[in-house]
Amino acid sequence: MSISRRKFLNLTVKTVFIAGAGSLWDPVTAGDFLLPSKNKIALRFAIASDGHYGQDKTDFDLHHDNMLNWLNAEKKSRGLDFSVINGDLFHNDPKFLPQVKSKWDRLTMPYYVSRGNHDRVSDEEWNRVWNIPVHHSFEKNGIAFLILNTANEQGDYICPNLEWTKQKLNEVADKKHLFIFMHITPFKWTKGGIECPDLTTMFAKQKNLRAIFHGHDHDQDGVKTSDEKSYFFDSHIAGDWGTEYRGYRIVEVMKDGKILIYQMDASHSNKINSNSIFS
Repeated sequence: MSISRRKFLNLTVKTVFIAGAGSLWDPVTAGDFLLPSKNKIALRFAIASDGHYGQDKTDFDLHHDNMLNWLNAEKKSRGLDFSVINGDLFHNDPKFLPQVKSKWDRLTMPYYVSRGNHDRVSDEEWNRVWNIPVHHSFEKNGIAFLILNTANEQGDYICPNLEWTKQKLNEVADKKHLFIFMHITPFKWTKGGIECPDLTTMFAKQKNLRAIFHGHDHDQDGVKTSDEKSYFFDSHIAGDWGTEYRGYRIVEVMKDGKILIYQMDASHSNKINSNSIFS
């Protein structure tokens, strides 16, 4: 996939990561570039996380309205098949759960959610409200997706259910691409990480696993690698700490099998911020 050093819809890339058939990305310096024509896209989705709806002394309602507008604009302009809100949808108090549900229902595309450590409701209540269990799998256009749970009702950090995860990894092993969403990273390479060595060993062996997406660490918007697998972070929607901008990540799976992943700096004229990938 070629990179054209031209502007397209005022998107500016700072860093491009190019890879072959695997899941490791080599950084390449690039100027402005032209995104591939949208008729070459087989599937396009967005990931945003850490809205912390209801957190005291924050503009959580405004930040949610902004993110809704940005994602709905993505749907209208280049298209989104779905979005994933990757944890910490509300802030501790369950009274905010129906309110944030009403917010996200304004998205103009289907969406999925994962539970974060501040989403302090039972598994049963989570399933009742979202109609999505805390561990969930789905497919789109022959591409497999897993949502893994990394916190309990009390807000404790936990590793995902290994038996469920192993079963699902086996079930989707024949799919060309697999993407995983989990709020908390399974390594202690950030202040909010947790060590889950049995889980990451399974990830390392999963040949079709292209990327794992995380929230939780609001100050992280890059990619980290282990055992040739890539773990992405996407800044934050709201909350009282983190990157100085609000952002979300875009994944484009092209009809020829290549994958483009990039981070949007949404609060600064929607520029592509960094860590874009051509696979």
